This record gives sequence, C-alpha cells and structure tokens, in this order.
Amino acid sequence: MSVRVSFVIVSHSASLAAGVCELAAQMSPDVHFEAAGGTEDGRIGTSYDLVESALEAALAAVDGDGSGVIVLTDLGSATMTVESVIDMSDEPERVRFVDTCLVEGAVASSVRAQLGEDLDQVADVAASLAPRLDDALAQEAPSPAAGEPGGGGAPASSTWAQGDAVVADPVGLHARPAAAFVRLAGTFDAEVTVNGADGGSVLELMALGITQGQSVHIEANGADATAAVAALTDMLESATPQQPESKETM
Repeated sequence: MSVRVSFVIVSHSASLAAGVCELAAQMSPDVHFEAAGGTEDGRIGTSYDLVESALEAALAAVDGDGSGVIVLTDLGSATMTVESVIDMSDEPERVRFVDTCLVEGAVASSVRAQLGEDLDQVADVAASLAPRLDDALAQEAPSPAAGEPGGGGAPASSTWAQGDAVVADPVGLHARPAAAFVRLAGTFDAEVTVNGADGGSVLELMALGITQGQSVHIEANGADATAAVAALTDMLESATPQQPESKETM
C-alpha cells in the first residue's frame, strides 16, 4: 500500500527540525518529511513563509483518498505560526496539526504512515503520545488482577499463537529494527505483543531495552496469528546484521 501521509516538522531551530526529520526517516524510509526550522536569515525563531513552503511541498508529495499532512511543532509560538498557515491554506481539510511530543510523535506516527494508514489514523497515533495529566495517576493505580474485568486471562480470540525468538541484530530491538518489526507486524491481521508490549508501537518496543542474544516472547491474536508469529520470529532470528551505530543511546 502506498504512503498517503507526509510530515512537516516546525521548530525554532533549523537543526532541530532537520534532526527530527532525519531520525524519523530512518524508521520510515518511504515517508516524505519537510523541515521548517528557524527564520529565513538563520536565526532562532519561526517563519510563516518557510512553514507555508514546507506545507505546500508536503501536500504535493501525497495524493489519493485519506492523504494529507501531519504538522508537528516544538513550542507555543511555532504553533501560532502553523495555525495561521493552515488557516490560509487552499486545502486545510488535508492538514492535521497535532499538539504532541515532537520526537516521539514524529517517530511513532511516521511508522504508521509507512504502513499506508490514512491521515486521521496517523494523526490519532501522534495524538496518543501527547502528555496527559492523568498519566502519572494511571501509573500509580494498581493493575487489575488476572481474571478480573480488564485484567489478564484467556486470549480474546480463538485464533491465537505464541512463540519465542532470540534477537540476532547487533543493536537489539532498537530504532530501525523496532521500526522494521512494526512494519512487518502491520502486514498481518493480528494484534501482536512482544514481552507484553504493543508490537505496533516503535516506542514501546524500544522501551523494552532488548539487546542482541536476548529471548523475547511473541504473542498474536487474530486471523493471521500463526503466520504473524512465524514471520516475526524468523525476522528477529535471521535479521541481516547491521553495523551498530556509534554511541547509540536508543
């Protein structure tokens, strides 16, 4: 499925905007990114003209039903500039400004764009990364016990499979390998978890901190569960070794 969503990253810093685009593009190589950072004369700030130009280029890069542009920003005044540009756009219905975590939002939602999801679906993923006041309270609340409503227990579907894999990639299940896992998992009609983490979320997989040689437990629930577990296990155990990135901290 072709990519239908492109991105505009707006920051007060040209280097920051370009860096976020560069990072996200590593996870989503077919997604189009436009950086609109700093002012036209290279100072810290935002530029209406730069944002407008980036938005026009991003809109031109995608077409078809459900296509459009996700715009992400760093700070408040950048948001004001973006809102003004969208208001003056010829196609505001094809633009979604999402007020969320800049880096995490760009990475996680662009991977979903890589899978061919539409504008609203990708925007929902980006929005899900927005900090919320009740997050801390939710973390402190006790988890439901197994067997209780909302707790663990039998799989939700009779089509369920599981398996274990030893991670072969030298960098473990970080960054690009995590993105590759999410892209492959997205091709199956199944909900996938890895050690209990959402197999459709790059950030959750990276947060596991899985390194080369570690064993992971994969579960899948859905019509393609068996095929999903087999393919994902094979990918993790036979991944083409990558050269570890210098000083990788992800």
